[in-house]
Amino acid sequence: MKFLKYPLTFLYRIWFYILLLVPILVLFPAIFITIMSEKTYPLFFKIARLWSKIILIGMGFNYKIEGSEVFEENKSYMLVSNHTSMTDIMLMLIAVKNHPFVFVGKKELAKIPIFGFIYKRVCILVDRANSRSRYQVFERAQSRIQQGLSICIFPEGGVPDDESVMLDEFKDGAFRIAIEHQLPIVPIVFFDNKKRFSYTFFSGSPGKMRAKILPIVATKGKILEDRNIIKQQVRQLILSELENDIK
Repeated sequence: MKFLKYPLTFLYRIWFYILLLVPILVLFPAIFITIMSEKTYPLFFKIARLWSKIILIGMGFNYKIEGSEVFEENKSYMLVSNHTSMTDIMLMLIAVKNHPFVFVGKKELAKIPIFGFIYKRVCILVDRANSRSRYQVFERAQSRIQQGLSICIFPEGGVPDDESVMLDEFKDGAFRIAIEHQLPIVPIVFFDNKKRFSYTFFSGSPGKMRAKILPIVATKGKILEDRNIIKQQVRQLILSELENDIK
């Protein structure tokens, strides 16, 4: 049966991109209306969650979220998690259901046809090679926080090229923003996304997809000089969960 693995996995991957694109095309009128103004972003967020559910269910991912009770109403947060898969975006949207948030993501994704049109209008884009771009992230994040939204950053700065790396070192950005705006930090762990749908093309399969929302890490009263301590604290919380899951 091994000879069937590659063609079946190829078809499984193609199916993912079909699920990614078709709902966008079907929902595009509603998407277009809700991305034209920042005021309608909460409505777009609901559409994005529906899109995510279609993809995860359609791929056969049996997702389970633990710990969502940590969130309080009418409060903004800094959401951070490990990053191993394209499905991290969808699972994050499912995990945080009643707190609209904005992703901070790399500008290269804005070049993807159709998806990129939406992406650059609803996310905070960053060019990590450009110091001016990195500064503008802080300005745009401040604007979105003032609107009552939360911010989501994958602090590894991207998916590690080496898939044997369990959790890469964290960058400062998420923790600087959290401290400057006194945002509680919510660490979130994705246990199965790499196994279910990694960036290796001929890999992936249906099955369980678990997320765990960890207790909040407070930043109230903290100053920028504390960011490295908080960064390492949050990273260790996520890393410990990943290591314990293997045991």
